[in-house]
Amino acid sequence: MIDTQSRNLALWNWVVAFAAFLVACFLGFYQVVERSGLFDFLESAKVYFASVSTHGVLMAYVLTTFFIMGFGYLTATSSLKRPLWQPGLAWSGFFVSLIGTVLAAIPLLTDKASVLYTFYPPIQASALFYIGAALLVVGSWFWCAIMVVMAVQWRRENSGKGMPLAMYATVANALLWLWTSAGVAMEVVFQLIPWALGWNDTLDPGLARTLFAWTLHPIVYFWLIPAYIALYCFVPKEAGGYLFSEEMAKFAFLGLLVFSLPIGFHHLYMDPEQGAGWKLLHGIGTFLVAVPTLVTGFTVLASLEIAGRLGGGRGLFGWIGNLPWRNPVVLAAILALLMLILGGFGGIVNASYALNAMVHNTAWVPGHFHLIFAGTTVILYFAIAYHLWPKITGKKLVSNTLALTQLWTWFVGMTLLSTPWHVLGLLGQPRRISSVTYNSLLTLAWQPYELFMIMGGAVLLGSAVLFGVILWKTWRNTEIETDLEIAYAEPIHPPESLPAWAESLKAWNLVILGLMLISFGWPIAQFFFLKTFESLPWGY
Repeated sequence: MIDTQSRNLALWNWVVAFAAFLVACFLGFYQVVERSGLFDFLESAKVYFASVSTHGVLMAYVLTTFFIMGFGYLTATSSLKRPLWQPGLAWSGFFVSLIGTVLAAIPLLTDKASVLYTFYPPIQASALFYIGAALLVVGSWFWCAIMVVMAVQWRRENSGKGMPLAMYATVANALLWLWTSAGVAMEVVFQLIPWALGWNDTLDPGLARTLFAWTLHPIVYFWLIPAYIALYCFVPKEAGGYLFSEEMAKFAFLGLLVFSLPIGFHHLYMDPEQGAGWKLLHGIGTFLVAVPTLVTGFTVLASLEIAGRLGGGRGLFGWIGNLPWRNPVVLAAILALLMLILGGFGGIVNASYALNAMVHNTAWVPGHFHLIFAGTTVILYFAIAYHLWPKITGKKLVSNTLALTQLWTWFVGMTLLSTPWHVLGLLGQPRRISSVTYNSLLTLAWQPYELFMIMGGAVLLGSAVLFGVILWKTWRNTEIETDLEIAYAEPIHPPESLPAWAESLKAWNLVILGLMLISFGWPIAQFFFLKTFESLPWGY
């Protein structure tokens, strides 16, 4: 049985997460319609940028943070088979994050924080927005502390044993979030809040962007790790097979933790504050972080092949047809992997200096971002919800067919939305604009793609609403779910014991500390010691 406190925490964290998701989807559809230039009566730069900012914050921060916290409580208690440590602290973290979300929403919805989800200065938001964002992050640190303490307690009681894979990945994600959120926390607390309150007359935008780069790329893996947990821990079992290799899975999560943190300057390739050498260092690191994802793709596909062949599949590709395509978890995994392949290619383009210069600040960037986040990540969030929502509500999934329909429509909608974005980027359409009508011949070539994006947005909105309906009807279902246990995939071969260093939290935190000092030490320190662009360093 799932720990009662974990079930309740997961339920209410997910209620907040998916409520934010639904609101964000309505805003997203408005945005693709408004910016198309096809509906003059909708055009309003003021409303558009307020909508984009709210959409980005709800998706990138609210949906993900609350979903991951809820999922983490479930995986920690079910995989370690122990009650939640300090549930009062967990509820405190939930309410701190919720209060922060509400505080940030007030200026967002009143056009006092139209700074997009990156909130780069010198564009300024209300201090209330920054305070709310800070509280959202602080609340999530409560979750991180609980995950780390539970892992340490389990390790002390089970010396010499390998930590369950689901918890190994969860605590890696908690450590990743503690490290990466420190960058944006320092920016918000020491720069943006004092500036917005009028305590400081000005700030250094270069330092702010550098601190945000600390967070900007690793946060993607904070979002992705729960999706990877589903790929490793749920998909093989739901497909009727076994996990190909638990050892490879653990090394993949370890690689994501270590390699994803000391990077981020590929977002600053066009910025003048950092030298070419530092950008090269971060660029190399960005390519290294692709390795755990390649390992994941291989391991998950091998696990699916095992299931397909156990189901009677023959020949080179015969196993594919023998997979249980009508299982929502399996279907979501296959669709997610397809989008991950295409989105990963876009990521390689973005990390390459010369190619990045071609697509920088064009529509290509949101196309890539949506394919990885709203495509690969969110569709696996759906799968996790379909798998675990009945277990935390105690009610049977209202309709397997509706769940499959929702997954297919999300995949089709995301394809229709993100593909034109990539093409428009190559055609020179800039990002972060409220209208694409420039009265030039070039914009005529954009119009067909804008139509496809509107179609994709409409399909996605319908799919999002259907997802909400499925969860609501399941919650209100009168049919009781009898299987409340969370079961994880077994490896096809008994896992070998990993070296002690591979499971040592202390060792890997020291490695990360060293890498972060190398990658960010001087790039941040220079703002305090060097004269840049005729300005004096801090302290003069």
